[in-house]
Amino acid sequence: MEDRTAILIDGGFYTKRAKTLFGVKTAEERADELEQYCHCHIRDGNRFLHRVCYYDSPPLNCNVFHPLTRKTIPLGKSDKFTWTNAFFKALLAKRKFALRLGRLAESGHGYVMNPGVVKELCDKRRTVDDLTEADFILDTKQKGVDMRIGVDIVHLAYKRLVTQIILIAGDSDFVPAIKLARREGIDVILDPLGSNVSEDLFTHIDGLQSHWNDTRFSTVK
Repeated sequence: MEDRTAILIDGGFYTKRAKTLFGVKTAEERADELEQYCHCHIRDGNRFLHRVCYYDSPPLNCNVFHPLTRKTIPLGKSDKFTWTNAFFKALLAKRKFALRLGRLAESGHGYVMNPGVVKELCDKRRTVDDLTEADFILDTKQKGVDMRIGVDIVHLAYKRLVTQIILIAGDSDFVPAIKLARREGIDVILDPLGSNVSEDLFTHIDGLQSHWNDTRFSTVK
C-alpha cells in the first residue's frame, strides 16, 4: 500500500488559531490558506493525499439577547454568519476537501463576558460602567463534532484507507480513537498550530509537525 495521508481538522480550533497566527482574512482567503497549509504537510513527506476532512458546526441563525445593550441580536444577519457560510462554500470547492458538520445546541447559548474582562473587573482595574459590547463573546455548544472526528479516525484505521493521519487540533478529546488507530499501525501526527499540547494527548501520538512558521508557507507574515 502506498503512503496515504488523511488530514483531519478541528474547524473551531483552526479558525481561532489562524486568526491569531495569520491575521484576519476573507472567507475565500482563509480557505485558500488552509488548502495551502494542508499541502505543506503532504509535500513535507512526499505523500499521497487521501482526503482533508474539516469538522465544524453551522453558524447560529437565531436571535440572542445581549446582556449589556439589552437588545436582541439577529445572528443570521451578522458578519460572522455570512463569513462562515462563505468559508464553508469555498472549502467545498476545493479538491479532496470534505466538510463534516455537527450542530449547535438549540439552547444554552448566549453572550458571556470575556474571561479577561472578568479578571479586570475583579482586580478593580475596570468598572461595570466601562464595559462595551466587545467585552462579551457568544458562547455556543457544539454537538457531534468531536464524535465525527473520532468515528472517522476509527473508520480510516479499520478500513486501512490510509497509513498516516494528521490531526490539526488542540485538545485531548480524540485520545481513545487515536490509541485505536495506532494499534492498527497508523502513524498519527498532531499539528497544534503552535499551541500547548496536553500531556495526555502528547503521550498518544507518534509525533508533532507544524508549518505555521515555515518559510515555504507564504501566507505567514
